[in-house]
Amino acid sequence: MANVALPAPADFAPAPDEATRARWRDADRAARPARLARLRERMAREGVDAWFGVRPEHMRWLTGFTLGPGEKPSAAHSGEFLVGLDSLTVLTDSRYAIQARREAPDAVVDEIGHDLPGAWARLLASVGARRVGMEAAAVPHALWTQLAEAAPDVELVRADGWVEAMRAVKTPDEVERIAAACAVADRALAALLPEIRRGVTERDLALRLEWHMRTGGAECLAFDVACLAGPEAALPHGSPGDRPVLDRAVLLLDFGAQVDGYRSDMTRTLFVGEPTARDLAVYGLVAQSQQAAIDVLEAAVRAGGTLPDGRAADAAARGLIERDGRWPPFGHGLGHGIGLATHEAPALSRNAPETPLPSPTVFSVEPGIYLEAEIGVRIEDLVHLDAEAGVCDLLTRFPREVLVVGD
Repeated sequence: MANVALPAPADFAPAPDEATRARWRDADRAARPARLARLRERMAREGVDAWFGVRPEHMRWLTGFTLGPGEKPSAAHSGEFLVGLDSLTVLTDSRYAIQARREAPDAVVDEIGHDLPGAWARLLASVGARRVGMEAAAVPHALWTQLAEAAPDVELVRADGWVEAMRAVKTPDEVERIAAACAVADRALAALLPEIRRGVTERDLALRLEWHMRTGGAECLAFDVACLAGPEAALPHGSPGDRPVLDRAVLLLDFGAQVDGYRSDMTRTLFVGEPTARDLAVYGLVAQSQQAAIDVLEAAVRAGGTLPDGRAADAAARGLIERDGRWPPFGHGLGHGIGLATHEAPALSRNAPETPLPSPTVFSVEPGIYLEAEIGVRIEDLVHLDAEAGVCDLLTRFPREVLVVGD
């Protein structure tokens, strides 16, 4: 097959400058009152007079308080927050009190220490709460029980998905940050291509890809790099090891960068040396599957009216592979929303809600074929969908065509 010219880092957008980052910070500060107002409207409709949040992405979106990657387990209850009908309280201990006052200037910072149950009744009394919405999926059962016992006259109400649904609709500055994270990842992979050769290990390539992202504008990784060679690529969520890159085999890379809190997620399957006819056929079918889903989305945007749900997009991609019949389709969902978290609403899968996709929003489209002990191919891109603006664009810009490396 004819060689395709490999992309270079300069083919993609540069990292954002400080003026752009400052504009994003200003946009967040300006948006928070409206975000809180929407949550309070939901609270009023549901008959709760307080809502307790624990997820780091919700903390940042609604209060401004930020936790670094992996910091939540050691932060105890710092950053968790209580939204009243006319109040906002951010909890902290001595380690985070100064940070909380800086990052959440519009909130009351309550330095409760590490004993949330001990402070719970006082906190609820301060906002007059009798029914409290809780992120039940994120609150451990033991803590839920302790809180219920600490204020037995207050009803705890399961209130999952309220903020997730709000955050699924992205503002222009949020889309800009996801696109900037995509560009960091695009440049990093382009910089890695000359380093891919037969015999180099998965672990070494994963480390180099991380280095390129961190030195190319990422504040951190969106998630750990997956770099899988040859038959190991058949593990949809495998981890890099000391296995070498193989001649005439695939190399699957799944990775993402984080820029100003927002994340990217991309998978590319490369060929090391001349691919076999079978491997090319697998790749081609996955590419067609991905395009089938994107075609459904693009057609809906052009037609106007109601957008498809996540099940329809999944069915378009999955059905193409099933009708072909040569190999089984991917067992995972077709895609997921992305933003301050790597996986968030909306879902594109067989079990997705039967409601139209939100708009504007950003989500992944990532079909794959996995043949145990033989090969795995996945192609993943982030789609920006904005029905009102007539937009259905890829934020990932790295080529999707067959690329041969390591020659």
